Amino acid sequence: MDYTLIFKALSNETRLQMLQWLKHPEQHFPAQSAHLQALDFKGGICVGSIQDKAGLSQSTTSQYLSMLQRAGLLEAKRCGQWTYYRRNETAVQQLSDWIGREL
Repeated sequence: MDYTLIFKALSNETRLQMLQWLKHPEQHFPAQSAHLQALDFKGGICVGSIQDKAGLSQSTTSQYLSMLQRAGLLEAKRCGQWTYYRRNETAVQQLSDWIGREL
């Protein structure tokens, strides 16, 4: 894990919020629940839904999500023209463990 990249990704309030929203996607994105049953990507949320909630442009939203993915905190799945993101719970747990041990 590149902890410097992770902390850079988390240093932006909106990126941090995105990660928090994706912890409980059914609570923050209830309209997507039925669609996600067929997608086989549990917890995945479409970029457009995240963009709407964040109130950002599509390009900024994509850049933010991409940065969180490069840091290893998100996983993505492409389905046709749509991309869905969800938290990488393994990486989040590893980060938590590392903070508990090292900081």
